[in-house]
Amino acid sequence: MMQKDIAIVFDCGATNVRVIAMDTKGSILASKAMSNETDDDPCFEGGRIWDLDKLWGKLCDCSLEVTKTIDAERIAGITFTTFGVDGALVGAVGELLYPVISWQCGRTQPIMESIDRYMPLDKLYELSGVFPYAFNTINKLIWFKENKPDLLEKAHRFLFIPSLLINKLTGAMQNDATMMGTSMMTDLKNRRFSQQILDTIGVDPSLFGEIAEPGDKAGVINLQGSEETGLPLGMPVFFAGHDTQFAIFGSGAKLNQPVLSSGTWEILMSRSTDFRASKKELEKNLTTEGDAINGVFNIGQNWLGSGVLEWFSKNFYPELSGNDLYRTMIEEATQVLPGSHGLQIDPSFYDDGTGGAGGTINGLTINTKRHEIYRALLESLAFRLREGLEALEEAGGFKAERIICVGGGSKNNLWNQLRANVCQVPIQLIDQKETTVLGGALFVFAGSKVFSSVDEARENICYNPHVIQVNSEEKGMWDDLYNKYLAYKKQQSINV
Repeated sequence: MMQKDIAIVFDCGATNVRVIAMDTKGSILASKAMSNETDDDPCFEGGRIWDLDKLWGKLCDCSLEVTKTIDAERIAGITFTTFGVDGALVGAVGELLYPVISWQCGRTQPIMESIDRYMPLDKLYELSGVFPYAFNTINKLIWFKENKPDLLEKAHRFLFIPSLLINKLTGAMQNDATMMGTSMMTDLKNRRFSQQILDTIGVDPSLFGEIAEPGDKAGVINLQGSEETGLPLGMPVFFAGHDTQFAIFGSGAKLNQPVLSSGTWEILMSRSTDFRASKKELEKNLTTEGDAINGVFNIGQNWLGSGVLEWFSKNFYPELSGNDLYRTMIEEATQVLPGSHGLQIDPSFYDDGTGGAGGTINGLTINTKRHEIYRALLESLAFRLREGLEALEEAGGFKAERIICVGGGSKNNLWNQLRANVCQVPIQLIDQKETTVLGGALFVFAGSKVFSSVDEARENICYNPHVIQVNSEEKGMWDDLYNKYLAYKKQQSINV
């Protein structure tokens, strides 16, 4: 019998949707991507939605391309990874009762700002672990409660977006634990929806149904799903879920080993067996979600990273692009001494994430060069990483031995060295670039019994780690600069 050594992962992101065929070694055998975007909500002026049929059509087109180039006999199973929080109310056979409200929609901002009408924010945060983002699922359910109560009464289920896609393929209607963990409606310690929170907002827990774990079998591909995707009829489909959880697991991270996903956003998370969600953690902007493995928690922070650097390069290096741009910027900034000639970056504009808060660059003179500002940005982002790392360590009760760094920002050698020196923790780079897809694939291989467990499946992956070591001789200097960063940040917050 031919070995079942291929997982098909449908990965739905905010800017791209992809279908990727990956083998048990973590090698990509085939892939196809298409752009993704939100649409206007036809039912709410100014609202943003995901057109589920359009999104599904793109995934099907990608799947048809991928299946042309692989041997279907080798497929062990299929899974889905997506962004968190979003979903929709559906009827008895999975029909949408209202479009999928996007996390990019602003209609829920006032609800989050006045959430104390339902439950004190401190208590809500303590139970769910999730930071009070306006796009959290709880706010969408309250919006329905306040604006479309008839739909809540009529709904058979609220399905998160990976489950909506699984329904398209199999007809199944079941949610998974990792998406539940992004909702701000969970009793996170016990990995279930919180009866207390749901009672407070007036939602019956039956709306979400039985919750599946990653690697559980969701069903098999039905005739319509097979015709639309080109995948074999009867092929098993397994649960995965929220992309962040599978990126962390796919990176190879063990317990108490932080992972930095460095892209437009810097997302720092750690897998821990415990977490804290007190007012102190809330003030530090910590958010905690359920790991892909039951009993483990993902404590995290996020802030704008390469998005800031892209803004800078566009405005200060307009004559360069591509490899020439980054090579020039890094080579020039490497010549700048630590401390960037006294330049200090106000971190509010990358902590805010929108630029709306406004930011300052302190210490500019008529002699300041553009590469000095770039160096100051890299140093400031490294300080922000140390600040986030210390918050994670305190909340999780651990001390990091190294940080695994993945994503586009991991290619910047100068930035990586600054991260290591500032945090006084080695930075580990890995060969695996598609860690979300890899994480989802590992659960397919475990669910289909290609491997006896997901840990055994992960042991089969060659990560080929490369470690950026700490320059310990500079510890005192970087400690002093970090303390200056904290003092400057505190002063800026007072000024605001």
